[in-house]
Amino acid sequence: MRIDATGYLENVRFIPSPNCDERPPECTITLLVIHSISLPPNEFGGSGIIELFTNQLDPTAHPYYLSLRDLKVSSHFLIRRDGEVIQFVPCTLRAWHAGISCWQGKNRCNDFSIGIELEGSDDIPFESIQYERLIALTSALLAAYPIIDIVGHADIAPARKTDPGPFFDWKKYRQALANGDIRLIAQADK
Repeated sequence: MRIDATGYLENVRFIPSPNCDERPPECTITLLVIHSISLPPNEFGGSGIIELFTNQLDPTAHPYYLSLRDLKVSSHFLIRRDGEVIQFVPCTLRAWHAGISCWQGKNRCNDFSIGIELEGSDDIPFESIQYERLIALTSALLAAYPIIDIVGHADIAPARKTDPGPFFDWKKYRQALANGDIRLIAQADK
């Protein structure tokens, strides 16, 4: 995987989200935020996430969607359960993924971060292929931007968020990333 000079990941599907804007002037991307999402909750493979990020979610399609009626959110990337990577916002722009947030004394994490959503929930383990794609994507982002910290959404908004949740294996992710070996994740699951 490789991020080009305009902030696009090469060879993945791009679905533009209107929920983004310019980063503040002279802002440096130093933070990577890992999230998880499923729509409806604990259901995978549907179009709900894409519809949410593109402002096309029908609030009458599921009772839970009523709570999302006027929500305007996005993420730079989504990694589906089958490993498909979808980009919604170029990395050069600010995606609206972190909300009210703070990291290392700096508020407004959207300004200086890139957001990656994993299709998942707090209740179900992630798939090995998701870790493999996440590590490859993270490596590409580290090569393109001066990222210093990698955190979960719960780390930057602890009073209101829990994702990526208790089933996200930070140890395996960080070990495989440090070793530059995405195969470590797949091997550890066997």
